[in-house]
Formats: sequence, C-alpha cells, structure tokens
Amino acid sequence: MFKNYTPVPPDRDPKFLGLFTRDRLFYKSFFSLMILIALQMLAAFTVNLVDNIMLGTYSETALSGATLVNQLQFILQMITSAIGMGIVVLSSQYWGQKRIDPIKKIISLGLKCGFILGLLFTVLAIIFPYQILGIFTNDPVVLEEGIRYLHIMCWTYVIFAVSNSLMHAMQSVETVLIGTVMSLSTIAINFCLNYIFIFGHFGAPELGIKGAAIATLVSRSVELVIILVYILFIDKKLHTKLRELLQMDATYLRDYLRISLPVVITGALWGVGQAAQTAVLGHIGSTVIAANSIAAVVSQIFVVFGFACANVASVMVGKTIGQGKLNMIRSYTKTMQGIFLCLGILTGLMIFLLKDAIIGIYSISEETSRLASQFLMVISVSIVGSCYEYPVQSGIIAGGGTTKYPAVVDNCFIWLFTIPSAILSAFVFHFPPVVTICFLKADQILKCIPNSINCNRYRWVKILTK
Repeated sequence: MFKNYTPVPPDRDPKFLGLFTRDRLFYKSFFSLMILIALQMLAAFTVNLVDNIMLGTYSETALSGATLVNQLQFILQMITSAIGMGIVVLSSQYWGQKRIDPIKKIISLGLKCGFILGLLFTVLAIIFPYQILGIFTNDPVVLEEGIRYLHIMCWTYVIFAVSNSLMHAMQSVETVLIGTVMSLSTIAINFCLNYIFIFGHFGAPELGIKGAAIATLVSRSVELVIILVYILFIDKKLHTKLRELLQMDATYLRDYLRISLPVVITGALWGVGQAAQTAVLGHIGSTVIAANSIAAVVSQIFVVFGFACANVASVMVGKTIGQGKLNMIRSYTKTMQGIFLCLGILTGLMIFLLKDAIIGIYSISEETSRLASQFLMVISVSIVGSCYEYPVQSGIIAGGGTTKYPAVVDNCFIWLFTIPSAILSAFVFHFPPVVTICFLKADQILKCIPNSINCNRYRWVKILTK
C-alpha cells in the first residue's frame, strides 16, 4: 500500500481533474486495446458457438452432450485465464519500467504452469470421463454423446492452455493484434471443418459430435503454431528465444506464485461454481440443458466486452504503477468504471433485442425455445452487473496488485449465496427454471456494491516489481 499516494496530481494538470480524465492518450490506448482483445476473446468463444449452432441443427442430443464437455472446457479456460492474468499483473509493471528480462522469465513460469494444468485436465478426462460428465446430468443418452465428444476434445487441453498463456504474455506488453488474428483463424478453420465432418460433406464421413471435436482439435493446433511463430520470429518487443521459454529460472517464482495463486484459486472455484450451476439445471431435465446451452454461449459471446475491459484495466493500471505515475490512478479508475457501466447497459440491450433472432437459428423444440428466451431475458439484466463488477475486481483491483480480493468476493458470493439458493429453488421449492436462473445470476448484480466501495478506496495499489 502506498502511504504517499495522492489521488490528484500536485501540478493540478487539468487532464486529470474532474470525474473523468481528459487525457486523450488514455482513451486511445484503452479503446484500441479493448477492441482488439474483445475481438480476440469473441473469436475464442465463437469456436464454442460454432460447435453449438452446428450441433444444434444436427441433433438436440448432440448439442446437450457437447454442452456437458464445454463445462469442463470452461473450468480450464477460467484457470488458464487466471494463470495468464498472473503474467499480466506482474509483467505489466515491469513493462511500465521497460525492463524486458524479468518479463521473459515471468512468461516462462506462466507457460510451464499452463502446460501442467492442461496435462492434468487431459489425464483426468481420459481416466474419469463418465464420473466427470455424470456430475452434470443423469440422462444416459446425453451422457454417451458427451463421452464421444470428450474422447477427442481432451487432447486440445494442453494446446489451449499453452497458447492462452502466451496470448496473455503478449497482452502484458500491449501486443494484442496477434491474439486476434490467431483466434479469427481458429474460427475459420473450425467452421469449415465442422461443416465437413459433422454433416459429411465433400466425401467425408458423417461423424456428428465427433466431427465437431476433430474440427476443434485441428483449429487449436493451428492456433498454437501461429502464436509460437509470432513470439519466436516476428515480435520486436521481447525478442524471445525458444530456450528462454523452456528454461527454468526461479528468480521471480515467489513473486509470480504470490500474485497468481489467488487468481488461479478464484478462477478454479469460479469455474467449478459455474459448472455446479449447470449441474443444478442439468438435473432438472434435458430440455433445460439445451436451453441453458444456448443462453450460456450467448452470454459468453456478449460478456467478452467485460472480460476485455478487465484485461485492459489490468495492463493499464499495472503499467501506470510501474511508471510511478500514481497521481493518475484515481482519474483513470473513475473513467474506467464509467466505461464499464456504459458497455454493460449497451450489451444488455443488445441481448434483449437480439434474443429471438438468436434462438431462431437453432432447430429446437418449442419448449426449449421458450425456456431459452426466458433465460436470455434474465441474462440481459445480469450482464450489466457482470460488465461492471468483473473488470473492477479482476481488472482494476487485481491489476493494482491485490489479487486476493477477487478470490474472497467471488467465492463468498458463489458458495454462500448462488449455489445454495439455486439448489433450494430447483430441488426444495421446485420453482420454475427461470426463477432458478434468477438466483444463479443475482450475484452479478450484488457484487457491484462491494466492488464499487473497495475500488474507490484505493487500498489495492501496490508495487510488485523488485
């Protein structure tokens, strides 16, 4: 914590006076990074959407089976993003000081953590497929479809964890275009191969759900090749060599673990919490699984703006602290909070207006369509909170060096309120599914209160560099 922190610049520079900053460079940096990172995340999430839509037009059972496996992918994605966030939080402060050698060593540590995580998920998926997917449903037909999908998808986990860690490494030095290019290539490849293998076009066999898994495996492999080629041969900021990625230097291990472990624990438990929410809905019925699948993917697509804001906020706050420009922190954070809130309202409005058109894409029953519409109505409201509370706690506060705070807030709300209330709603009081969804999404609004209070106290500002 900074004892000498002053929220207003001593020279009373008018760029930093008032509620929002007038610094044009801030807006240029923020929105350029946000748009590119949002496109990158949108492309990554669209891979699941492509599988979702194509399998939805192929078979509702295949759609439900893929949804079960995507819960495991979602947990992996949350933990991997947390590992990457550890790289961003620590490296961005060194980037503010233009110290390259520590950044390379931190990236190497994060890369190894991502590899180990992906390997662990692969092994678990191979050894315990029925036990894992059985958590989410008791429908044997849906379970069998999920197993067929998982047998191939498990080989993407190491590839995804490594490439995602490298993408975050590039974000920490404000290089985000390559991640966008990489993700867009994944969408193009995945779409084409899905069309060929799911339905059996151009002489290929009709593989159904297995075809979707094969398409994802190929596209993820190409994704990893692209990011490695860029980092090793094209990037001009770090000039990283392969041996530097592979070497083990423990100089910054303690710092990295101290910063990343709380974020990793948060990501893991939050991912498990989201999977638990799916499990609650999954045990209500297969129709609810399919409706939630549509709502969940749509939510993930639209919430990328909030996630992107969190990444940008973390980089910009960390870089500002690393540069020693503490007098800009207050003005910058006030401005970012205003941006988060406006984006949340805009995103919620888009979901509300487009929900019927989105549902119309799927070949689903009338009951599933009705439930999906109700679920998306709830999400159109809760996403306003998501786009504010998440980038505040995981972007501004965690980016300032206080990574334990998101762990405490997320887990308190998920395990003390969200999951218990949803279980009571679904299995004790037998409320309609839409009421259960309301309980599952209520924390996105409620977390705005403590996050707003703590963000504006500035006790989270810490220097992390040696």
